[in-house]
Amino acid sequence: MKLALAFVRNKSGAAAAEMVLVTPLLMILIFGAFEAGNFFWNEHIVIKAVRDGARFAGRQSFAKYSCAAITDAAIETQIKNMTRTGQTTGGTARVAGWTDTQVSISVSCNATTTQGIYTNHAGGAPVVTVSTTLPYTPFFGTLGFDTSGLNLTASAQSAVMGI
Repeated sequence: MKLALAFVRNKSGAAAAEMVLVTPLLMILIFGAFEAGNFFWNEHIVIKAVRDGARFAGRQSFAKYSCAAITDAAIETQIKNMTRTGQTTGGTARVAGWTDTQVSISVSCNATTTQGIYTNHAGGAPVVTVSTTLPYTPFFGTLGFDTSGLNLTASAQSAVMGI
């Protein structure tokens, strides 16, 4: 009985036992925070990239657009490349694995805007929408963080103010 009471009162290994119990939780929190930070950083990059692509598209000539589509295939390629890489030709993707097929461009016309630079443009002001959805590539994917359902999605619009 005396031995059992001495064992219960002994506190010499309590800190080590608590550390063993808390360490896995701390590791999950640390790696989870890094993974969340990486996700938000990649999302920020994609949002800014889509905005750059829409701005570039908005500065092209009116002749490059109809109210339904882009009439110049070379400009469409340049817009997609600008969105992905920040350059009209060449460059490397801002986010690993991002391809041109994941960038979509659509054109519509705002028929209520027919004044100013849009006076002679049939259908009103052309508006270009650049959007993308790409799967998130995890930072610690090999550690078992399942991010298969996470996508990076962004969309931006710009009115064409071309020549």
